Amino acid sequence: MLNSLDRLIESFNQADQGQVFQFFDELDAATQTKLVAQAETIDLAEVEELVDEHVKGSQHHTLNLDGLEPAPYQALAANDGDSAQWSAAEDAGSVALQAGRVAAFTVAGGQGTRLGYNGPKGTFPISPVTGKTLFQVFAEKIARSGERYGVTIPWFILTSEINNDATVAAFEAADFFGLSRESVHFIVQGLVPAVDYKGKILLAEKGKIAMTPDGHGGSLRALVRSGAVDVMKAQGIDIVSYFQVDNPIVQCIDPAFIGFHVLGQSELSSKMVPKAYALEKVGHFCLQNGSTLVVEYSDMPVEMQEETKVDGGIRFNGGSVAIHIFDRDFIARAGGSGKGSKLPFHRADKKIPHVNSTGEAIQPDSPNGVKFEMFVFDALPLADNPVIIEAARADDFSPVKNAQGVDSPQSSKEDQLRMFARWLKAAGESIETDNSGLPAINFEISPRFAVDEADFVAQWATLDPKTEIKDGAVIQ
Repeated sequence: MLNSLDRLIESFNQADQGQVFQFFDELDAATQTKLVAQAETIDLAEVEELVDEHVKGSQHHTLNLDGLEPAPYQALAANDGDSAQWSAAEDAGSVALQAGRVAAFTVAGGQGTRLGYNGPKGTFPISPVTGKTLFQVFAEKIARSGERYGVTIPWFILTSEINNDATVAAFEAADFFGLSRESVHFIVQGLVPAVDYKGKILLAEKGKIAMTPDGHGGSLRALVRSGAVDVMKAQGIDIVSYFQVDNPIVQCIDPAFIGFHVLGQSELSSKMVPKAYALEKVGHFCLQNGSTLVVEYSDMPVEMQEETKVDGGIRFNGGSVAIHIFDRDFIARAGGSGKGSKLPFHRADKKIPHVNSTGEAIQPDSPNGVKFEMFVFDALPLADNPVIIEAARADDFSPVKNAQGVDSPQSSKEDQLRMFARWLKAAGESIETDNSGLPAINFEISPRFAVDEADFVAQWATLDPKTEIKDGAVIQ
């Protein structure tokens, strides 16, 4: 009778993936144990499906663009939208928040490598004066929002195998930034094996499988598999506010957005930001045969991206900025394993370091294999009643992606300062700015004091004495 190890090895042999254990007898006991643990996490049936479809099947799926139109969206009141609808949405969102139905969900699996920073991206310092980290900024926004609505808002954070321990340690060192430990939940992103062009699982080392994260779409699967969806259900949470870790000005908890989601009986709602220019590298919210979808810039022909309307505006103008609201039961469905309801995987050709059949370490110069990943926006066509609302870039989107230039720490800090200056002016204060709205001084408004313009105006009115607005000032 086969023992559990023999059964595991036999299952890989049966799947024509026996090479995973090729060097097993050469490994020390500790490495053998690690390899077995890794192998046990692999869904061989899923790997076979992925290989058949994406490696042995047609190499690249070309997107059918027939009948593609821009998706309709709820315009901001300031841009000729219906102010009564925005007001009703804000009220509905406030009711949902007060009822404790809302949780925050941050996708934070990345490292700060592209910023020249060693550590989880969420631990990168980003506020203009005090250098609060991205995690601290979000924690304080969530805490302030909870305060406004009289509830504790749970926070679910997707980490990765490479940064989970450091992320948890950062929260512990900061005493969870003032949040209750019970309200913060860490979830580790799933991994899938990388394969060569014959569909064989690659070994990173003799005793280690080459595994890669399953993409931001895998966040839904992680919520299901970790039991987080069950935790939400037990706590009466059915509205999940999704945002990425690299965007410090995002409205983590936006009552109007939540309200549009609730009033629209939506399973998945999204924010769109009008493109800054025709060829901006963002996904496009589109409609095709009555179904809402996001078409990546790389999949849309340049001439289509540059198409204009009669008034001269860009036709495909709805940029996707990875800010969504999910219905909890929809997460359970889209993140589950049911046929026809789960997110599709996409193929990415990559240079994958590995050991070859003789055990030699190979550092390839060109792509030698395939990684598989899911995209969260692929959930849109699966969702009932998708809602898209317009967001002002200046109030919601200034990501930190590059060390310098566009979408850098510098550009994001400047956008924070412009936002703070707008809030002060809305509260009746005068502050010197340049033509772009950038103030002449460096100062900061703590998210614990206010999370948006309306909140700031109300808080500022009650502040006595007022903080002096000068270089280095922190309003808190």
